[in-house]
Amino acid sequence: MNETDVSRDAGADAKTEQGADSSGDEGGERVHEDGASEPDAEALGAGVITIATDRTLESDPTGDAIVTALKKSGHEIATREHINSDHDQVQSSVSRMLDREDTDVVVTGGATGVEPGDVTIEALEPLLEKELTTFTDLFTALAYEAVGTRAITARTLAGIADGIPVFCLPGDEDAARLGLDEIILPEVDRLVDLAREAQRDPESESAETDAADDEPTENGSEDEGGDNEGDGGE
Repeated sequence: MNETDVSRDAGADAKTEQGADSSGDEGGERVHEDGASEPDAEALGAGVITIATDRTLESDPTGDAIVTALKKSGHEIATREHINSDHDQVQSSVSRMLDREDTDVVVTGGATGVEPGDVTIEALEPLLEKELTTFTDLFTALAYEAVGTRAITARTLAGIADGIPVFCLPGDEDAARLGLDEIILPEVDRLVDLAREAQRDPESESAETDAADDEPTENGSEDEGGDNEGDGGE
């Protein structure tokens, strides 16, 4: 990724790092960490946000782990932010990423637990049009295998917002890496395709319905003609 200077977002305490990975050729082979290649795979643009009041973009191991995992799978970082754990700021930051043309998936890390400042899930649930509830089930099962019953406090969230998959991971570095490596990365390409298809379908269906409404039916024409003849006969 060609990184630009780190700058502070106007009107907020967020620090933002913008840019995209230009090392891969668009439409070429994506080489995975295990050495397997995937011909003509699309490099997705990811928006990454970490949420915590006690860290910065420069000291953000969870964000670094998310970025590293995405890049190793051949994806690009469209934008990266670190923000404080504030409900409205979390919601507005993700909303801005959803509006970007270079963002295909959004991944957040942090503020998903049970403490008063853990507001990510509550802030982002209203943005989701469809929730991927199985993501939480899978993550919980994996977390239990890793840390036992401590997994009870690990809350996660995933869903589709404006045709873009959104994943909310815990702020723990290992937990974030677990969710990415075991669930998100194996499925993100398919999810993006499905989300895009679902976003297009309502428009095409609406256009077909409008065209059908504008086209007069044969039965309707005959009925009207029959009524007129009847009126003339009277």
